[in-house]
Amino acid sequence: MSKGINKRTINFRYNLITIFTYAIGIVLIIQLFNLQIIKGAEYREQSNTRLTRESTLVASRGEILDRSGNVLVTSNQKFNLELYKSKIDTNTLNDTILKIINVLEKYNISYTDSFPININPFEYTISEESLASWKKNNSIGENATAEEAFYQFKEKYKIEKEDISEVRKIIAIRYAIVKEGYSSTKSLTIAKDISREAVAEFSENGDEFPGINIVVQPVRKYTQGNLASHILGYAAKISDSEYQNKKDTYSQNDIIGKTGIESLFEDYLRGENGTKQIDMAVDGTTTAEVVEKEAVAGSNVVLTIDSKLQKIAEDALKNNIEKIKSGGFGKTYDAKGGSCVVMNVKTGEVLAMASYPDYNPQSFANGISSEEWNSYSNNELYPLLNKTIQSAYEPGSIFKMVTAISGLESGNITLNEKISDTGIYKKYGSEWKCWYYTDYHRGHGPLNVIGAIEKSCNFFFYETADRMGIETLDKYAKYFGLGIKTGIELPGEASGIVASKEYAESIDRTWNPGDTINAAIGQGYNKFTPLQMAKYTSMIANGGNNIDVSIIKTIQNQDGTTVSKEEINKYVNGKLGLEDEEQSEDININSEYLNAVKEGMKSVTSGESGTAYVRFKNFNIAVGGKTGSAEAGKDENNNDIVNAWFAAFAPYDDPEIAVVVMVENGGHGNYTAEAVRDIMAEYFGMNTQDVTEDMMATSYTESMR
Repeated sequence: MSKGINKRTINFRYNLITIFTYAIGIVLIIQLFNLQIIKGAEYREQSNTRLTRESTLVASRGEILDRSGNVLVTSNQKFNLELYKSKIDTNTLNDTILKIINVLEKYNISYTDSFPININPFEYTISEESLASWKKNNSIGENATAEEAFYQFKEKYKIEKEDISEVRKIIAIRYAIVKEGYSSTKSLTIAKDISREAVAEFSENGDEFPGINIVVQPVRKYTQGNLASHILGYAAKISDSEYQNKKDTYSQNDIIGKTGIESLFEDYLRGENGTKQIDMAVDGTTTAEVVEKEAVAGSNVVLTIDSKLQKIAEDALKNNIEKIKSGGFGKTYDAKGGSCVVMNVKTGEVLAMASYPDYNPQSFANGISSEEWNSYSNNELYPLLNKTIQSAYEPGSIFKMVTAISGLESGNITLNEKISDTGIYKKYGSEWKCWYYTDYHRGHGPLNVIGAIEKSCNFFFYETADRMGIETLDKYAKYFGLGIKTGIELPGEASGIVASKEYAESIDRTWNPGDTINAAIGQGYNKFTPLQMAKYTSMIANGGNNIDVSIIKTIQNQDGTTVSKEEINKYVNGKLGLEDEEQSEDININSEYLNAVKEGMKSVTSGESGTAYVRFKNFNIAVGGKTGSAEAGKDENNNDIVNAWFAAFAPYDDPEIAVVVMVENGGHGNYTAEAVRDIMAEYFGMNTQDVTEDMMATSYTESMR
């Protein structure tokens, strides 16, 4: 009996579920009929009166600051005026365009206009070569005058205005619409960087301007003009080739770092864009805006440079070059350009770095003109090149400290040994002259290592290198970072070249003993960047300790956190491919030998026969320095090209900074010593105005090396 009841119960429940399912189906069918048939027209009408599109909220790029927090690069807000396609008739579109342009002209704002016909008088504005193709592409008769073509466009765009100046304004935008295209989701940019007054007028009278949209776009601002341009680099609109490689993360209108810090730290600086949904009626008026994702600004990059010292370094370098060119040191040289590095000898931090000539990064951020681009790219002085890291030069006599240390460390010379400079070094069937013999027709006589550095005696270092051989010299040169990238956080660093048998073989040359002799005084195959020479000078000053060269102090995220040094190093190494860079052998330099070399460098600036004594004789701080004048070939008139170097550290007893200045075809190293002196005076808070004339008055050492 119970089994029967259970069976009937089950059947009842099954029937109930079936009936319920049918009922739901009938309700859904009725509702679907109601939506599609009865109310379909109503909903279609609503959908036809509302458009939705997504707009990008562009993130501001992070700032670039100096070590004290002074802003060197920031982003300001710029307002662009866009036009979207809306469901308005042709007359309304033409009237809207005219109203828009009248507002823009009211505030002296330029707008897009590539229509190649002027009025008053009527004339074509494109070349004869381009005109035929343009007429064909726009269905204009081959022999049509500019006036005839103009009125064909008026008719084509159904412009009813009779005032030809008003017609010309409307045609400019209609022509751009056809040329560039636009839709309800793709805008045409009519004007860039419009004033806030214009923004207010467009916003307050939005109903009169169907289809317009004001876009807030960050624009890069280089607050100090050309200052540190080679360090900062510049950011500009992404190129087509860059976009093709980065289209997953960039849009076609994005700004991207091109050079310098802007380029290398792009991933930190660029930020993260947001999105905004905009609802519009078909007539182009905005009905609602909803931010779906907020934009997040990029991180701030803090540099090690001091902007005030950077300015002094740039000015000192420029003034030094101009003085050399004008014969201010007694003889005129066609100085081309130059570079300067100021480094903390204990930490390797770059406090200033200058390359001359420089450029204006703001020009690139704003969209550089072809005329200005040509002035940079066709300039034989290469203003876009960072000569401190991208150019390698023969170092000349500032290399002699390496030769001295190598000779002492290897036991081939001693601290007290004197080598007699007879003026001409004769060996292997050849001869090499000391610069002193060339200028004064005699040798320096007997000199120990300190005196040889003070007087920059070529003969002494010829003999030292010949005794020890190139392998030893090469080993110590590499220890001091020469011929090896420093790893500074900037793109494009050159490795330089250390003179060696291996290098000679790489260029299919046979090494001979004369190559060793040339290498001893920083000539021959030796070529190093000014930054490498600053590191090398710093290591001499700090007791021979290796240092990590850096121009990045920290990176500050927008949430208040900072990026660890380890993460920065890993990022930079990956970007620059430094993981496999050659590493120098670790060497303990005898402090006695280093002190002797440093004493020789002090004599360069303080000894009356020192090659830079005339520049530092009244300086209030003891300085260790070395002049260098490196022959670098011939110019077009067959005159010698001599690059001028000065490398120095101070204070002598407890060194803080190293300064290296190099001037292309600067003539003599003691000329560039003046720029080093001026930079040091700023760093140490000295007033050199009273002693400047006295320092520069004497010119008897102008030929010294």
